Amino acid sequence: MSAPSRFSDACAEFAAMGVDAEVALRALSKFAISIHCWQGDDVRGFENACEAIGGGLAVTGSYPGAARTPDELRKDAAKAMSLIPGRHRFSLHAIYAETDGKKVDRDAIAPVHFARWISWAREIGIALDFNPTFFAHKLASGGMTLAHADTTVRDFWIHHAKACRRIGACFGRELASPCITNVWIPDGMKDSPADRWGSRERLVSSLDAAFAEPLDRAIHRDCVEPKLFGIGSESYVVGSHEFYLGYASARKIMLCLDAGHYHPTEGIADKISAALPWVDGILLHVSRGVRWDSDHVVTLTDDLREIAVEGVRGGERVRFGLDYFDASINRVAAWAIGARALIKAILIALLSPRTRLIAAESAGDLTERLALQESARLLPFGVLWEEHCRRSGVPGEAAWLAEVRRYERDELSRRG
Repeated sequence: MSAPSRFSDACAEFAAMGVDAEVALRALSKFAISIHCWQGDDVRGFENACEAIGGGLAVTGSYPGAARTPDELRKDAAKAMSLIPGRHRFSLHAIYAETDGKKVDRDAIAPVHFARWISWAREIGIALDFNPTFFAHKLASGGMTLAHADTTVRDFWIHHAKACRRIGACFGRELASPCITNVWIPDGMKDSPADRWGSRERLVSSLDAAFAEPLDRAIHRDCVEPKLFGIGSESYVVGSHEFYLGYASARKIMLCLDAGHYHPTEGIADKISAALPWVDGILLHVSRGVRWDSDHVVTLTDDLREIAVEGVRGGERVRFGLDYFDASINRVAAWAIGARALIKAILIALLSPRTRLIAAESAGDLTERLALQESARLLPFGVLWEEHCRRSGVPGEAAWLAEVRRYERDELSRRG
């Protein structure tokens, strides 16, 4: 059967379930995933004398070909994006500043240090998001930053956060798309603290100081990211889920929900509709934890499908982003696999027979609801995915990996 015939037949199957496949494909083309820069170089960045990553973060693996320079990282990211259907965003960390060999500490970084990133983004037609870097620094070695008891340390990180917000606003203004600047800090303790109140009071004060400068929401959005635990903060994390949910609600800013930042048996899908009414919006950091927050490459799991269903239902107030780093496989392939998996999950969510499911639920017919959910699993999503790839001008499932292998042979294998 020809590809057009398969597509026509697939559309008919979806129509029988009350779903317009063309409407779903048009909606899918409008989703912009925030693709994380740190997969391409194992979260090393380009800061002068950047220290060990630390802060509860660890990258495993030694696959050859990691990006060593900003130009290599940009080239790798552009290659990955050529394999990902749609037009997306790129999320940078502060340690990816380009200072031309000059020592510029994090409290002094400025938009000029990201000018080449802005030019690159404009050239390939994407927008940028941003993240302050509160780890891999001598003033973060004690496990505390914005919640530190030492005013000098705390002030340094407040100034870093302020500088990052200005950089994010510059991204949004220059690229005509609001930049989300997402704040995650590693602050916590390995063993039980004697004073939880003090560090959380300090964190509130520091965040208020960091966010004090008013920025136009048309170009910039503030976001905070909670976590359950980290390496070195197993017993206590200052910025817990409850803390940041309350803070984001009170200050009317965005809340980031990271799929790896909760207990392994606890998913973030249910949190989306619970938190969204109270905050300015939700940023989803889609990851795949294996027994802990291990940030494995995203795959098309049931958890991912549930996140996509709830995220899609949230509309424009929910933004999708990726957050993982795997150095055990080809890094360009890791980008492509994870992003393509998330977009597949969004497509499946858009193709869900939601009208019939809600009708059955509203009628109290939970038998039909469950039967429909199971029947929907067998719908020919793959045919529509291939059509989306074709319309986007990117390789389908049978061809994209060969492109990565060619790039590995011609580019990555030549790196030391």
